[in-house]
Amino acid sequence: MKLIEIPASDFEVAMTLDSGQVFHWEKAGDGFVGTIGDCAVYIEQRANVLTARTSGYKLDGLKPSSLRRLVTNYFALDHPLADICASFPSDPIMNEARDFCRGLRIIRQPKWECLATFICSSMKQVAHIRQISLALRRRFGEGRKVSDHVVYTFPPAQRIARATETDLRECALGYRAKNLLATARLVSSGECDLESWSALSDPDLREKLCALPGVGAKIANCVMLFAYERLRAFPIDVWIERVLKQKYFPRKKKVTDLWLREFSQRYFGEHGGYAQQYLFHHARMAWRKSVMARDSSTSLRSE
Repeated sequence: MKLIEIPASDFEVAMTLDSGQVFHWEKAGDGFVGTIGDCAVYIEQRANVLTARTSGYKLDGLKPSSLRRLVTNYFALDHPLADICASFPSDPIMNEARDFCRGLRIIRQPKWECLATFICSSMKQVAHIRQISLALRRRFGEGRKVSDHVVYTFPPAQRIARATETDLRECALGYRAKNLLATARLVSSGECDLESWSALSDPDLREKLCALPGVGAKIANCVMLFAYERLRAFPIDVWIERVLKQKYFPRKKKVTDLWLREFSQRYFGEHGGYAQQYLFHHARMAWRKSVMARDSSTSLRSE
């Protein structure tokens, strides 16, 4: 068992893992278990210290210094978060989201895992995406044990490429199965070299991603932000579209998708991806709170 402690000021691991970037980490005791690439990891935060443990298959030779680099890189603990937040536009909506989301960081995800997961996310809520991710991992990934918990790696493109569409549909993908399979085969064959795309400009990278089966502008921007660290990328899903329209343009009758994309790129600037994630998480948590309050009120009235 490898165990390390990492200084982690200005970081909230629970909020970061619950913010709709990744979908496989699970609560375990006082911390969380999941995988970073092929490594099974247990993470626990106490104040400004992050404890990480890993053990098991292929990890016998992993040095503590390697685990430290792995965790630090994955959670982007090197991002100058105070400076990033200071670069956000100062308006009541953004200020409220920034204050609520203090410590939330953009995770650096493995490229294939991120791409595949967001192809599976199309028209799905976070809870459903988690179910799909777990089903794919259990069926096609490899089990790893850490801190008395078994977690599963995300299957490589080569493994998905050997599956059938029926196999994938049995993981609750529905019509997404066809797109995931086609993209996996492109990546597995080498026709799409995700690693080499790191050298592309933002427009060229977005064009490459959007040419893949099942990838539109929103998914492409998610992959750019979470896997390629393009911090200007500003994914616009139903949550963000609602925030922009209701909070920033409540009196504007017609707001097109193109107009929203151009506005977000111009208004939120070089760290627009962080701003988007803060707006997204704050909106989801506000909605969750309102639902809980409504359900509680209904329960009290029925007693």
